[in-house]
Amino acid sequence: MAKKEKTIKRKKLKKKVPIVRICLKANFNNSIITLTDLEGKVITWASSGKVGFKGSRKSTPFASQRATEQIMEICQEIGASTAHLVINGGGMGRDSFLRVIQSSDLEIESIKDTTGFPFGGVTKRKTRRV
Repeated sequence: MAKKEKTIKRKKLKKKVPIVRICLKANFNNSIITLTDLEGKVITWASSGKVGFKGSRKSTPFASQRATEQIMEICQEIGASTAHLVINGGGMGRDSFLRVIQSSDLEIESIKDTTGFPFGGVTKRKTRRV
């Protein structure tokens, strides 16, 4: 009879990251916030759906605010002092995201808006003559 070896569970240590990048993707249906280091490695993420909102309530500014507050708590745990913000999309959670971050003690290094907009493209359809 062979003895079973005991497995030792270790608590995952969160490393200290002084400078972080916070990315917001604000859709018209949801807001997804990602916390990364400067290399782009994801530390954690939060969304309106993960916080507990369902259906059309996910697209509200309040849902985005709650998800951002959850990210800010993790920023304090890992010891982040400065942040670079990247905002993408045209959803309703953009303003509440910025308000929560500005009210925290996190120093904002830069704000980058990567929302795409159409230019060029196909020509418009000719008007119909009857």
